[in-house]
Amino acid sequence: MSRQLTHGPSHESLLRDVSAAAAPAARSRLDAIVVPAARPASALQDVITLSATLSVPLVVLCSRQAQVGQVVRRVERTFGARALVVEVPDNYRLPYDAPLTSGPEFRMASAGRSSDLSAKRNIGLLLGRMRGWNKILFVDDDISQFNAWDVERLSGTLDRYPVASMVSRYFPDNSVVCHARRLAGFKQDVFVSGAALGVNLQHPGLSFFADVYNEDWFFFARHAAERSLPRIGEVRQAKYAPFADPGRADREEFGDLLAEGLYALFESTPDWTFKEQLAAATQASLWREFTDVRLTTIEETIQALSRAQLSANPVDYLKMLDAHESLLTAERRSASISPDLCVDFIEKWQEDELRWEQVLWRYTSELSDRDALAELGLQTWASCGYGVSARPLRRVKAQADLEPSGAVG
Repeated sequence: MSRQLTHGPSHESLLRDVSAAAAPAARSRLDAIVVPAARPASALQDVITLSATLSVPLVVLCSRQAQVGQVVRRVERTFGARALVVEVPDNYRLPYDAPLTSGPEFRMASAGRSSDLSAKRNIGLLLGRMRGWNKILFVDDDISQFNAWDVERLSGTLDRYPVASMVSRYFPDNSVVCHARRLAGFKQDVFVSGAALGVNLQHPGLSFFADVYNEDWFFFARHAAERSLPRIGEVRQAKYAPFADPGRADREEFGDLLAEGLYALFESTPDWTFKEQLAAATQASLWREFTDVRLTTIEETIQALSRAQLSANPVDYLKMLDAHESLLTAERRSASISPDLCVDFIEKWQEDELRWEQVLWRYTSELSDRDALAELGLQTWASCGYGVSARPLRRVKAQADLEPSGAVG
């Protein structure tokens, strides 16, 4: 079968809409809601309230502005909420061999991108496996306005599908380039993401989150390729200014090029197996072709913005100027990425998948919170909230700033 790659406005064809799914049975409850948190504790109130509403415990993985003590205090002020709140140290690495996709050549291609989001999500996967959980929901710390009914249906869907996600249409969950295309007047859809992502932890093909932009697209790539990625309901993402820093486009471009190219391949080869699609993705000719498509798309957007500026209002005009600069940055970065580097990433990603599978198989029996966190090398944590006093969990002091000694018994 021949293929022709395009940079389309939507990947809707790769999703399975199960929004009309029936109400889940009692056995379909989530085991935990996992929040990779870097914002202040105040940003977590909606997900804390969701935890209380559904009687599902939280796991809050804290770094940067998210402080364990502050999160604990907010959980304890919300009746019915309970949480395991964990400090993730700066530059934390899982106690296993570093992923090949985290190599310096890929970090350089991502303009030195520094994020602990993938590490936190991988912590969530491993913690859940160690604890013997079946299903978790990842929620980013900029997500709000949950519909509890949708969350319950998403949980029920995980009885039949390995992963299921929600979509954020406002504020749109897009890359800088896609935001610029929308601003320029092009049609631009929003795909599902890891921002609100349910995972069946007992599925034998459980993937991992690579340390690259669009890490979630790589996590559920197989399911997207097989058109078995369910979408249920919508959430809201906190608004931000995508063009305020051209460096954002620079840091995103490598991951965006890879993910958009891979998904364009999925769409153009619906009759191929995932194995056949991966084989095609390890051909430099594919990435040479898609890089040309990507550069044409960016140039097309730049030209459309230039035309739109002639009739734009003052606010949009300034936004378009910033978007233009971001697009030029993305264009330079994309042009610097070689097809061979893309092939190298795809090959190493597949090697990492095999290594990750070996890590997962180490954990076939339930560990306590204490033992699981010790295994992961996470020493500062607290359990808090409704009914926790009946459970033998270690706590840290629930105060704004932790004691220098970290966790205490």
